[in-house]
Amino acid sequence: MEVIVNTKSSAELKVPLIYIIAGESSGDVLGAGLIRALRAETGDNVEVAGIGGDLMTAEGLQTIFPISEIAVMGIIEVLPKVPKILERISQTVADVQSRQPAAVVTIDSKAFNMRVNKRLHTLRAKTGKGPKLIHWVPPTVWAWRPGRAEVIAKYLDHLLALYPFEPPYFVAHGLPTTFVGHPAALTPDVNSKCFKSIYGLPLESPVLGVFPGSRLGEVKRLLPVFGDVADRLAIRYQGLRVVLPTVSLVADAVREATANWRPPVSIITEHSHRTGAFSACTAALAASGTVTLELSLAGVPTVAAYRVNALSATIARRLIDPESVVLTNKLMGKRVIPQFLQEDCTADRITVAIEQLFDDRRARAKQEIASESIRQMLIVDGEDPSFRAARTILTLLRGNNNLTAN
Repeated sequence: MEVIVNTKSSAELKVPLIYIIAGESSGDVLGAGLIRALRAETGDNVEVAGIGGDLMTAEGLQTIFPISEIAVMGIIEVLPKVPKILERISQTVADVQSRQPAAVVTIDSKAFNMRVNKRLHTLRAKTGKGPKLIHWVPPTVWAWRPGRAEVIAKYLDHLLALYPFEPPYFVAHGLPTTFVGHPAALTPDVNSKCFKSIYGLPLESPVLGVFPGSRLGEVKRLLPVFGDVADRLAIRYQGLRVVLPTVSLVADAVREATANWRPPVSIITEHSHRTGAFSACTAALAASGTVTLELSLAGVPTVAAYRVNALSATIARRLIDPESVVLTNKLMGKRVIPQFLQEDCTADRITVAIEQLFDDRRARAKQEIASESIRQMLIVDGEDPSFRAARTILTLLRGNNNLTAN
């Protein structure tokens, strides 16, 4: 992959250079929206550089390496990749030093991005100059390791929060934090009939949405179980179809894993068709994570399931509140979406839960009611969160460091 190095600093350029780092697919979505918003807010008078996936590169960013090299999930799973990740951290810091951006905006991927931010903060302290350090998507201190809030407050200049309950955790330690909202809460303009026509889905057929995650490890662990569920449902529900949105990084693995499933599977790699896939779903089976929130906001009745390496699970049980794993449940303060984690992640249990969503109108209505409540929580004054984030960043670059949470 070609690496384009801009030898001029942002001070020498007529427009600010903003360095954006997204280390996984969900961050790539946010990063692409941020690039579009920055251009709109500045009349296209902004330059971007950094690390991103397909969506950010489609917006013109030339990533210095593929995000697949740093998109790793699980305490044990990350160990074999530590040397490569450390190498990429050093490469990223060196690239930032070379380009001298006005700001570095890191998105999610805390294990990677916080190490980058810490090094950049140290360099800035030594030299007296350096970029503003801004992070979007705070660490989930409300679910585990709350001490991280105090740690990152030492080397970040500003934090952009997705959820309204997040700012107090960080403001308490002196880190200015702005709640910008969640882009998934925007109401998409979709047509399920059009989507079904494109992918050859009969209009009256029941559709199961399957969302196994965007990391290769997730796909390998979850699709065997999800496939068993799909096969069982296909026996009971005549004409069942499966839609499976995924990303290019794992598309080949997904095709291989689903090749022998009983129901026909439509694999969706085009991100612009993702919301169409949501609209077509009768119900969904999803890896716990951001997608469960997206599905809730789209009004799709959902079951969440997840499984990690056994040792990772043992460690996680000591650190993580299981009621915080599914974001919809966290936001609502109760278990709206059924969740099946680790040893509970079995085809028997998941199948029963999805059958209830297919058959019981009241079970579906319970989730649909929560959808609108969550949407209202995650939009500030009707604004697009990407534009709100862009304006916050640009305001910081103009010298206003006193932005606080709403």
